[in-house]
Amino acid sequence: MESSCELVPFPLLMTPIESNYRACTIPYRFPSDNPRKPTPTELSWIDLFLNSIPSFWKRAESDETVVDAHIKAEKFAQRYTEILEDFKKDPESHGGPPDCILLCRLREQVLREVGFRDIFKKVKDEENAKAVTLFEDVVRLNDAIEDGPKRVENLVRGIFAGNVFDLGSAQLAELFSKDGMSFLASCQNLVPRPWVIDDLDTFILKWGRKSWKKAVIFVDNSGADIILGILPFARELLRRGTQVVLAANDLPSINDVTYPELIEILSKLKDEHGQLVGVDTSNLLIANSGNDLPVIDLTRISQELAYLASDADLVILEGMGRGIETNLYAQFKCDSLKIGMVKHPEVAQFLGGRLYDCVFKYNEVSS
Repeated sequence: MESSCELVPFPLLMTPIESNYRACTIPYRFPSDNPRKPTPTELSWIDLFLNSIPSFWKRAESDETVVDAHIKAEKFAQRYTEILEDFKKDPESHGGPPDCILLCRLREQVLREVGFRDIFKKVKDEENAKAVTLFEDVVRLNDAIEDGPKRVENLVRGIFAGNVFDLGSAQLAELFSKDGMSFLASCQNLVPRPWVIDDLDTFILKWGRKSWKKAVIFVDNSGADIILGILPFARELLRRGTQVVLAANDLPSINDVTYPELIEILSKLKDEHGQLVGVDTSNLLIANSGNDLPVIDLTRISQELAYLASDADLVILEGMGRGIETNLYAQFKCDSLKIGMVKHPEVAQFLGGRLYDCVFKYNEVSS
């Protein structure tokens, strides 16, 4: 059930792609490792995916759109557990050796095979509805900050705060089921700077001195993430005259926002003049990325996005899946920004940071 149209490489990747690009950030194994024996890194990531099964099972079980959901949910949990246990015995099974893309893809595949299409739909809709009511307040709070650099920092903090709403993380899924997430509290409670990768000061300096003509933003979660984090930031870019392309997933995957959902969200946020709280949106485009996972391999995107992105001069990858676990070291022909919160202990350990640390990686390409 992958995207139906043919997928192509993202046109702004540094070429030759073969020698310059590897999607997955954390190497689970090296050429010298025994191909028949799982590495310690593979084992710890397999365990991470095993630990996420109960929260997926619970979501699937309560999917009212699926007949016999409880039976199918149990089937999902059994099948996916078997696959992960197989990897522990033989890393080359199921198209391995495993990396984060394969582990995510197999999970989605099993969910779809047993009959689930979008087990997070209910929670996504609820969170979107909540965040829509807060959008104008968040935007007006930002607009009230007259100091340019402070406003940019506030918008960035909003992206991190929104990015907390990630139900792919077992700890956060549990926290969320207890008491939901307060966006403004999350803004205040970010880990103190300097973050584990912290190019914010450089970025703010550039923001004051240069303007980009077109930015492509790969978006992440529904709810506060897209509505209170990314959209106020995109609105600020629009206000400065930048054309903005928001690239969203083709098919549902965890609580990531999809292309149809994003179109619906924007129709609710725009006023009768097509504006986002006073800012014209004729330069805002929504693209289907062709992706169906919470991570992304940029050699496989939709032709539509490739066409829209070809003349962009800023690429933003937001969220742990697209900007940290994949693509953290991706090199582009233009300026790029990887921004996300570290929500897995394994990622924190790899980066030498703290859990819930922030990554703000800005690379400028000298013109």
